[in-house]
Amino acid sequence: MFTGIVEELGVVAGIEPDGDSARVSVRGPIVTSDARFGDSIAVNGVCLTVAGVDGDVFTADVMAETLRRSSLGALRHGDPVNLERAARLGDRLGGHLVQGHVDGVASIVDRVPGEHWEAVRFSLPAPLERYVVEKGSITVDGVSLTVTAVDSGSFSVGLIPTTLKVTTLGHKGVGAVVNLEVDVIAKYVEKLVNVR
Repeated sequence: MFTGIVEELGVVAGIEPDGDSARVSVRGPIVTSDARFGDSIAVNGVCLTVAGVDGDVFTADVMAETLRRSSLGALRHGDPVNLERAARLGDRLGGHLVQGHVDGVASIVDRVPGEHWEAVRFSLPAPLERYVVEKGSITVDGVSLTVTAVDSGSFSVGLIPTTLKVTTLGHKGVGAVVNLEVDVIAKYVEKLVNVR
C-alpha cells in the first residue's frame, strides 16, 4: 500500500528483456537507503517487488501483464520515474490509499500554466469514467492528485509547484502516456452496491 506522495525522482538504470517480461534497474538513493529483497517500491505508480539492491540501484522483475497494462513497457535507459516506498503502519497518510495496481493508461491532452501552478488535462478511458469524480482522488504516475473537473473522456487536475518540481508530471508534454489508478474505495463501493 502506498500514499501517492512521491519520495524522489529516480532514473531508469537499465532494462533487460527476458522473453515477454523484463528486469528493470532503477537508481534512487532515497528508496534504496533501507530497501531489502522482497520490499515494494512504486515506480510511476506500479508496485514492483525488489529483487536485488546494489548501492543506490534496485532491480525488479516486471511480468508481461504489467508491461502490457502500464507505461512501464515504454521505459528506456535514462528515463526519470516517480518512486515511493510502501507505507508503514503509523505513517501519516499524506495522499490517499494507493495500491500500485494500475487500472489503465492515459495521455496528457493539454497543459495550461498559471502563475504558480499548472492545470493539466488527461484523457480518461471509458471503463474508468464511473470511478472519477470532481474533488475525488486519482493516482497519475504514482502521484496522488485531486480531480478538479471531469468531462466525457477526460479529467483535469491542478499541479502545485512542488509536484511540478519533484515528479515526472512537471516534465511530461502533451501526448505523453501516464499510468492511472482510480480510488480503490470507489471500486469496492460499486461491487457492494451491485451485490445487493
